[in-house]
Amino acid sequence: MTTPSFADLGVPAPLAHALEKNGKTSPFPIQRDTLPDTLTGRDVLGRGRTGSGKTIAFAIPLVARLAGDVEAKRRPNRPRGIVLAPTRELVTQIAETVKMLADPVGVRVTTIFGGVPQRRQEAVLERGVDIVVAAPGRLDDLMRQRLISLDGVEITVLDEADHMADMGFLPVVTRILNATPKQGQRLLFSATLDNGVDNVVKKYLHDPILHSVDSAESPVPQLTHHVFEVAGTEQKNALIEALASGSERRILFTRMKHQAKKLAKQLTARGIPAVELQGNLSQNARDRNLAEFVSGEAKVLVATDVAARGVHVDGVDLVVHVDPPVEHKAYLHRSGRTARAGNEGDVVTVVLPEQRGEMRQLLRAAKIRVTPRPVTTGDPEVVELIGEVAPRVDARETERRRAAAQTAQQRAAGHSAPGEGRSTGANAKRKRSRGGRGRGAAGSGAQGQGSSQAPRTGSGQSGQRQGQPARQSQNQGQQGQRSQQHQNSQGQGTGGQRRGAEGGQRRSGRRAQSSGGAVYSTGYRD
Repeated sequence: MTTPSFADLGVPAPLAHALEKNGKTSPFPIQRDTLPDTLTGRDVLGRGRTGSGKTIAFAIPLVARLAGDVEAKRRPNRPRGIVLAPTRELVTQIAETVKMLADPVGVRVTTIFGGVPQRRQEAVLERGVDIVVAAPGRLDDLMRQRLISLDGVEITVLDEADHMADMGFLPVVTRILNATPKQGQRLLFSATLDNGVDNVVKKYLHDPILHSVDSAESPVPQLTHHVFEVAGTEQKNALIEALASGSERRILFTRMKHQAKKLAKQLTARGIPAVELQGNLSQNARDRNLAEFVSGEAKVLVATDVAARGVHVDGVDLVVHVDPPVEHKAYLHRSGRTARAGNEGDVVTVVLPEQRGEMRQLLRAAKIRVTPRPVTTGDPEVVELIGEVAPRVDARETERRRAAAQTAQQRAAGHSAPGEGRSTGANAKRKRSRGGRGRGAAGSGAQGQGSSQAPRTGSGQSGQRQGQPARQSQNQGQQGQRSQQHQNSQGQGTGGQRRGAEGGQRRSGRRAQSSGGAVYSTGYRD
């Protein structure tokens, strides 16, 4: 039977053309099955494992529904479509796919998630967007602050609903769904329906049509599983390094954040450029590391489960479980980073003697049949998995390149590099926390006014009243004045900058509070 094209399934011509430009001409099974229903406005429950093509399956009806006369319908702070996803990385990658379809038809897309300044997201919302792709925590924060309204949402998508349930996000998700119109179209995609996902389906989807394609437990024919047993830690470390040394992309999974950080540093020091992805990283660091992995500058990504569903990178040749994951669902989701979209891939789990029983139980629960075998780094099966060995890279050169990338990212975000007269975000936060309050003239009650007219002490701190010397620590005086002049020459801590920081803090008010220390409580937890 001839496989239908996207146009045959009712996809509007501009979207079909955008797909074709990106090399997507033949629908995957989940797209082929769901599109005839989603494009007619039906609520759909799609079940399918990661890598089955779900993102395009819901991106097409999402954009198709909102396209047409978008300028007239667009309102500040009132999106017409939302997509919820569990992690920042997944939010970003979904948005890229949606934008590929949305840009040609003038539909605006933005992302909302924690770990980045909230004010930037507010500014985009105020200008008006059509589709918001969001992590539940930050979107809930904005709703509570009444900075976004969902009463105009026409179509809502929940992606990786089971993973959101695993992370404890379902109460937040239900608050968000309660804020959308009941008559809106709703699409839910999930590998499984456990942990309360079935209750969401019953309560919020109207007479949904179920399309189940490749459940999470179904075997991936293009994926080959290997379980390698090693005698001890020394042999394990040598095997991990060998498996990381190939020239193709590979992801190494660890259980703990500190393990990911340590292993990435060790590999880089041994001449194998590796980047980490774990929950303690700032959003800027995550973005830099993912960009380095995607570009191929680093062939190895060392990650915790933060990346098990949140990273969709083409061409991952090998997944290595440095330790067996805690449970079988994590094994399947981690393994799903390779053999995506019909490509082939391999998965290796490295097992110490004391982990053999744990591994047997995990494989049984995952319905994976593979015979564990002892290996060394010279084993033919290991050598075949390594493939072509990449040349070793001087660790100092890797660090220089990464420092340059960090500086470029700071400049692109509006920060100057160190020594250019402006503080980075971390320095600015420290100054605000030390905060001197720079009072104005007596009785004025204004902060940050008059301090530039009052004589400065050598401490370089604000907080003195006009004409009154501040308390001075020992060894100040002329030496302190020289120190202050030196600081001013570098642009660190001048009165105007301090007033600007303090003024910005006052102006931010409620917004500064919500985008400060509570950011990570609404982001991903691993």
